[in-house]
Amino acid sequence: MINKLLQSSGFKRISIFIVIAVIIYAMRSMINLILLTFIFAFLMDRLVQFIGKKIPLNRKLIVIISYACIVGLLSYGLIMYLPMIAGEITALIKQLTTFYTSKHDNFVLNYIVTRIEEVKISSYLEQGVTFILKYFTDISKITLQVLLALLLSLFFLLEKPRLIEFTKKFRTSKIASIYVEVEFFASKFVRTFGKVIEAQLIIALVNCILTTISLWLLDFPQLGGLSIMVFLLGLIPVAGVIISLIPLIIIAYSIGGLMKVLYVGIAIAIIHGVEAYILNPNLMSSKTNLPVFYTFIVLIFSEHFFGVWGLIVGIPVFVFLLDVLEVTETKKV
Repeated sequence: MINKLLQSSGFKRISIFIVIAVIIYAMRSMINLILLTFIFAFLMDRLVQFIGKKIPLNRKLIVIISYACIVGLLSYGLIMYLPMIAGEITALIKQLTTFYTSKHDNFVLNYIVTRIEEVKISSYLEQGVTFILKYFTDISKITLQVLLALLLSLFFLLEKPRLIEFTKKFRTSKIASIYVEVEFFASKFVRTFGKVIEAQLIIALVNCILTTISLWLLDFPQLGGLSIMVFLLGLIPVAGVIISLIPLIIIAYSIGGLMKVLYVGIAIAIIHGVEAYILNPNLMSSKTNLPVFYTFIVLIFSEHFFGVWGLIVGIPVFVFLLDVLEVTETKKV
């Protein structure tokens, strides 16, 4: 009975999955590079495929031109707008700090601030500022990881057909049985994780554009800093909208009182409706439509175990596990 269990395909698949998970955990110090390389390679591959359908050019030429354009735009944006964005983010933090530390005429606001002080929210803010400062201190390390990820993804896309052809040789090797299972997990991972990350990115970008236009119409200051904040928080499913709403409401009250808060609330509600009823159904398959309770539980646990990356990749990883376990129906992309 035990021998039969050990020789079963299900046991072998689970064993290989555990080994892969242990290997990834052992390489956790490189998780930034691994995830960035995968995300860049996946997104750029989709872009190259899209361009290749529209313009009949050599694939390698399309890859080189695409990367040159992306790197050029990023470099131009950093040189031209980074000082301005940094200044706006600093002003934004000062504005939020001033609101938090000053007394207000509104009794409800004073009560809320008092309650926040009782739960020592300032300690959490201090931790957040420390975290941001640490990342800015390690900016050279992060920049190096991004450049390495771009370089690795570039080499991957340039040699993708050759890599696929070479990798297929393992099917007839002495580790063919292991290769089949690894290929199974890899195809599932690309199909689910990659698709959800792509959808999250598009949704965050659309939300950022719509929110920035709304804030511009409402005469909000520091639009550059607010846009970056909305985009980054938009990468967090469901919770990102709620988190980004808090500073927007505070700024709205500071510059225009309760009426401005009402206008912001209406604008965000409309944008969230566009996301929920137009973007999500078209960009996400039904299998990623998780109940809100599950979404928050996954975000809480993934943030605890994986930190900031957990907030972004927690849901895609969970969807990948659901797909592997065949909890929901898989739709091919």
